[in-house]
Amino acid sequence: MRRKAIIVLAITFMVTVMVTAFSYLYISQILRQRITSAYESANRLTQQLAYFAENDLPDLSSTRVDTNDPAAVRHALADYLPMDTNLLNNLESEVALWPFIYDASVIDANGYALLHTNPKLIGKHVPPRQDFQTVTNAHSWDQLHLVYSPLAVYDVSFPLQLNGTPFGKIHIGVSTVFLQSEITPRLLHAIYFSIAAIFLSLLLAAGISNIALGPLKEISRNLDSVTLGGEFSGNESEHDEFGLVSLKIANLGRQIRDSREIFSALKDNVDQLMSTLQDGLMLFTRDTRVVLVSAPVERFLGTPRGELLGKTARDVFSDSTSLAATIRDAFERKRPLLQREFVAAAGRRVQVSLDFVQEKSTQIGALLIMRDAESVRRIGDEIEMSRRLSASGRVTGGVAHEVKNPINAIVLHLQLLQNKLAQLDPDTRRHMDIIGSEIHRLDRVVQTLVDFMRARELHLVEVDFRRLLDDVALLAAPEAEQHGVNIRRNVFPEPLIIKADLDLMKQALLNVVINGIQSMSQGGQLTIAAHREENAVVAEISDQGSGIPPDAQDKIFELYFTTKKDGSGIGLAQTYQILQWHYGSVEFQSAEGLGTTFRFRVPIAASSLDAEAEPAQPNPVIL
Repeated sequence: MRRKAIIVLAITFMVTVMVTAFSYLYISQILRQRITSAYESANRLTQQLAYFAENDLPDLSSTRVDTNDPAAVRHALADYLPMDTNLLNNLESEVALWPFIYDASVIDANGYALLHTNPKLIGKHVPPRQDFQTVTNAHSWDQLHLVYSPLAVYDVSFPLQLNGTPFGKIHIGVSTVFLQSEITPRLLHAIYFSIAAIFLSLLLAAGISNIALGPLKEISRNLDSVTLGGEFSGNESEHDEFGLVSLKIANLGRQIRDSREIFSALKDNVDQLMSTLQDGLMLFTRDTRVVLVSAPVERFLGTPRGELLGKTARDVFSDSTSLAATIRDAFERKRPLLQREFVAAAGRRVQVSLDFVQEKSTQIGALLIMRDAESVRRIGDEIEMSRRLSASGRVTGGVAHEVKNPINAIVLHLQLLQNKLAQLDPDTRRHMDIIGSEIHRLDRVVQTLVDFMRARELHLVEVDFRRLLDDVALLAAPEAEQHGVNIRRNVFPEPLIIKADLDLMKQALLNVVINGIQSMSQGGQLTIAAHREENAVVAEISDQGSGIPPDAQDKIFELYFTTKKDGSGIGLAQTYQILQWHYGSVEFQSAEGLGTTFRFRVPIAASSLDAEAEPAQPNPVIL
């Protein structure tokens, strides 16, 4: 919505509210005055009728009525009042003279009408009606609601006494019809006035907005010109608000042009840095102010990126650590800092290098690169492990090929020898069978090595990683029950879709789960958890076993290395290899006596990433 329309609507709304409020107060005051006036008039009329009734009563002392008996006196007066034409004429005249009076009556103590302007009700029981004071004492909104509700009659009463003793009441019925006829014309007048005020406010708002916002159009055109690199053409000599704004925009335009020249020179360098955002990058201007920060810097410095932008190098590295002191010294001396390793926030070791960016022998900025030293070493270890597996594979493949042929020949000649010796010496068959079984076992070992080193064709399908964990837990359940181990799963509530070879990925997970179960000889709990970290699925398998000895941790993924008496040394090497085939990784943390945690990382399927609008990160749900 345009600003002019917003101003028009705002002014119209304010005027409408004010007119409506004043109209409501006006109507409520008129209504309250009319209701109060009607109540006072009706109350005064009841008092007059009571005075007439008491003065018109006859002298009963000369009659046969026992004046000492109150009941007899009340009965005699009840017979007399209906015949009192003077009192009846007064009742009827008040109804005729006052338009708001609906009826008038004299009611005895039992609720029966002694006199009534409606002759049909004389001598009959008159049902009680609501007191008119409920309308008088109501709030303005309630009064308006009561007046414009369906036709209602309210009572105004005054007690009637005989010789100081209550005899009955004078009742006058007040109708709300006259209130409606009184207030409706004034209400319509207020509504017409409100509509006229709203229409005038529209015209007034449109005129004011055109006058007030007219200069903004010129400012907008000048801003577009400045954005495109042109000059600001506004009048900077004026001293009103428009002139001051024009002056500020002109200064801003000059600053934008200066900044554009600097950043155009840095563009190629920044584009090159964007490809290495896995490292922590900080780009500084000529005056050492931070203009670019990558996400890993937050982990290295322990400070949000928003708090770093715009600060100088001295402000960012103001503490007394060796990292901060070295970087400050490099900025002050304007000397590059070769790659050095420091201890950053939370004890994290980081490799830091600082280079100064120059354009035509003029320094225009600086670039600080921070790398996680542990990640660098881990990548180096993985490269070394891959190199070892590759070298071991080449050697094993050659050895297996050379061993396969002699084994086949030995098996063939062993069968011939068994046939000959079976006829000459039957007792030798047992020994020949032992030799044959061992040769077959050796053949299976060689075949296993060949299969391990052979390039596999992966049958990749999209699967929910949670389903793989459920299948692995189900396969390991008999082994866990035998060792008295309880398998506990912490499952991510949303799907974790990966692309994997189902059989191979199950085997990789199962190798670690079985090792964890077998490490808890006294029983315990094995925890399987999975969650999402950015664009990867992370699974953790934790046991409560004896842990991996420190001297064996560097060799745990090597082929044929094992710490178990009956182990083959192939399982974890196979797990490592399968994760590499899936462009994933596996690592572990272990402490003797405290158990081991293996951590698998597998990329999220590309189709799942494309389908997501905003990646969700809810907390895991424990099952």
